[in-house]
Amino acid sequence: ITLIAPEIAENGNTVPVEVDAPGAVAIMLLATGNPTPSVATFNFGPLAGSQSASTRIRLSKTQNVTAIAKMADGSFAQASSEVKVTIGGCGG
Repeated sequence: ITLIAPEIAENGNTVPVEVDAPGAVAIMLLATGNPTPSVATFNFGPLAGSQSASTRIRLSKTQNVTAIAKMADGSFAQASSEVKVTIGGCGG
């Protein structure tokens, strides 16, 4: 599993994040320092061309962004990246 997030986000309102997990059936993105840590869940069916996603998320402060992938065999894999936020995006 590969998680790509910026090391420093000048504005926490729009932080670009990409995740790639070949063989995954679902990927969940978490921002543990946010008031609501669950940011997004991506589900992949059997006809999915790839098991990857990109989005922009909102971060309230400097924190870890974690991606957890559920693989087709029932196992889990995770990747994490710390993002330093200079201006919070959740009212902070």
